[in-house]
Amino acid sequence: MFIESRVIKVLKIPNHKSELKNKKIAIYNKPEYVYIPLVNGNDTDITVLVKKGDYVYKGTHLGKRKGNIKIPIISTVSGKVVDFVAKPYMNGLEVKCVKIENDFKEKCVETKNYEKINKEAFLELLHDNGIIGLGGAGFPTHIKYDNKEIKYLLVNAVECEPYITADYEVLKTHTEEILEGIDMILEINNIDEAIIAVKKSNVELIKILNNFIGTYLKIKIKEVPNLYPMGWERTLIKEVFNETYENLPIEKGIVVNNVSTIFAIYRVLKYNEPFTERVVTFAGNGFKKPQNILVKIGTQASEVINSVIGYKKVDEVNFIAGGPMMGESISTDDLIISPNLNSVLVLKNTHYKEIECLRCGKCIDVCPANICPVLIKDSINNVEKLKTLDVSKCVSCGLCSYICPSKIQVREYVKKAKEKIKESDNNENNK
Repeated sequence: MFIESRVIKVLKIPNHKSELKNKKIAIYNKPEYVYIPLVNGNDTDITVLVKKGDYVYKGTHLGKRKGNIKIPIISTVSGKVVDFVAKPYMNGLEVKCVKIENDFKEKCVETKNYEKINKEAFLELLHDNGIIGLGGAGFPTHIKYDNKEIKYLLVNAVECEPYITADYEVLKTHTEEILEGIDMILEINNIDEAIIAVKKSNVELIKILNNFIGTYLKIKIKEVPNLYPMGWERTLIKEVFNETYENLPIEKGIVVNNVSTIFAIYRVLKYNEPFTERVVTFAGNGFKKPQNILVKIGTQASEVINSVIGYKKVDEVNFIAGGPMMGESISTDDLIISPNLNSVLVLKNTHYKEIECLRCGKCIDVCPANICPVLIKDSINNVEKLKTLDVSKCVSCGLCSYICPSKIQVREYVKKAKEKIKESDNNENNK
């Protein structure tokens, strides 16, 4: 149980962001084909709504998630469904995708017009246009707002992982639109106040925000330390509100959205526009021209890289979907840009020799979730023991692997432990 007195730990790590800051967002939004993953987050239990040969529009519902939390999967282009193929997803596994041949006509599906966007219409718009959290988890956004007791909107502009600057550039480029979007959200949902959390080190961005924010009386800026993982909801809420919670922020009347999610909501409210594209950071010392790029969802990363970025000639690289701390190392650049993928990294591979655990306890000291990664590693073949170690609290921040002097990939053991517990629970439920 998370209790009020618990200490959430943070650490200073190199950010590697200076190369991309102040570079204008590039655009690559005309792929010949898109491959739309039939997956929501980690859930692949999807009802497919189209077949080969169908013509689809931007915003056409291609599939929907089964169960109680339904969110549609939408087409990001207009064109013809030509096939269903397996493509690499952001977790490194292949998932079934709808392959659509882009006709470049950008025809949009007919949408419902609202005389007034009240709370009910707001939730319906978020759902129908496929808005999910764009910070990584991919949680359906309309569910967060389907509550009556929302006191605060916390806009997460921290972006604490190294290399990633997509949110930073979106907020800098679209400051007025994002502030207008926040204001609209506050009014529709009768929320008292919005707080934009920004790292103290982002001096230029804070200055830009202050130039506009005076006309928005319900929106405030909160400068937070440049530490990791300050962008984690629990860490951020503790820093901003000095509050902790048991399961979800709404228990304290708080809704958290990251900057890119707010911008997607703004586009829906202002233009009734489906969520079809996002800004992705392409960075790392294996690229010729690292860049933040506005990309159609479903575009192959390799197409963007070959057309805009280019590879440096290095002997061996590590291809990462997501950030270097929380991302997944994958074996191919045919990765599909999915809605919740905020970064694609190519880093020159550095080989470390793993040695026996020194029992130093550093992974326990830095763990923001207050669990014991080394004990989880030691118990990896004992599922019953794992169930007593609060494995589910892990947020995959990667600090345990980062800090380990023995160069053990501790996070991977914890990830494997989660999978073993899930498999064990499924087997119990099926008996």
